[in-house]
Amino acid sequence: MSFRWPVRVYYEDTDAAGVVYYANYLRYLERARTEWLASLGITLSALEREHGAVFVVHRLEIEYREPARLYDALEITVDPIEIGRSRLVAAQDVLRGKAALARSRVTLACLARGSWRPARIPAPVAERMEVRA
Repeated sequence: MSFRWPVRVYYEDTDAAGVVYYANYLRYLERARTEWLASLGITLSALEREHGAVFVVHRLEIEYREPARLYDALEITVDPIEIGRSRLVAAQDVLRGKAALARSRVTLACLARGSWRPARIPAPVAERMEVRA
């Protein structure tokens, strides 16, 4: 089952046309991933402090299908689909009810904090992540 994080669209999220500005979808996706990790007992600050590792977005593809509007109640999903030694690929959707307003695929790279070089995802972190087949 997908991790789901609720979000309400506020005035500050919208553009002159009254719809969610396209870049704000990236914020929703980022926040949902952060909340997903927190739900697994993984905080980004602890990942950096305890393991010397950080996640960064390496690649992101997004397809915008329908606009979200002021006051819409949305759900942002996170579905990890591939966990490698130093990367995580997740599918993420922005939903209004059952309608997918945006669909995305994000690749995160795990990097060593000091060198900014690829690093193995720490075993205790990787063990908590689940990949749906």
